Amino acid sequence: MLPDYLAPGLRVVLVGTAVGEQSFARGHYYAGRGNSFWRLLHETGFTPARLTPDDDATLPNFGIGLTDLVKSVAQSHDRGLTEHYDVPGFTAKIAKYQPTVVAFTSREAGTAVARTVRHKPPSFGPAAWTVCGRPVFVLPSPSGSNNRRTDPTREEMWRRLTEFIDATT
Repeated sequence: MLPDYLAPGLRVVLVGTAVGEQSFARGHYYAGRGNSFWRLLHETGFTPARLTPDDDATLPNFGIGLTDLVKSVAQSHDRGLTEHYDVPGFTAKIAKYQPTVVAFTSREAGTAVARTVRHKPPSFGPAAWTVCGRPVFVLPSPSGSNNRRTDPTREEMWRRLTEFIDATT
């Protein structure tokens, strides 16, 4: 699987459900055809230039960390992943690095963690619960298979995330 890109002092850790098959094959996060992750990072002010999947290891330089709930399987859909979620491993990472905000890059990932802290599945935006005391935000998936999503738009939610991080610091 792909390595975590985590460090102390990050503004946000972006948490996916599992590495997609195309990302696994390329060896880089959010490398699937049609994935809007890198465009969204730049257009909403997280990075000064538009990066590519090949730049994923540089994200901590911008205060951004990357990890996934599933580190044992690569697949491009969420079906059947429940048995592979490593929520204890994920929360240990958050406890260790204490980012300003934890942001899930899919409702599925947010829901998996919400269940473990006995909260109902989250809506997009700020969650009513935390991970290891860190505020949580849930984003619509940037996956190419989610390109038809219009309400709320992914761009709108990523902009709200930047505002949420700024208000939290």
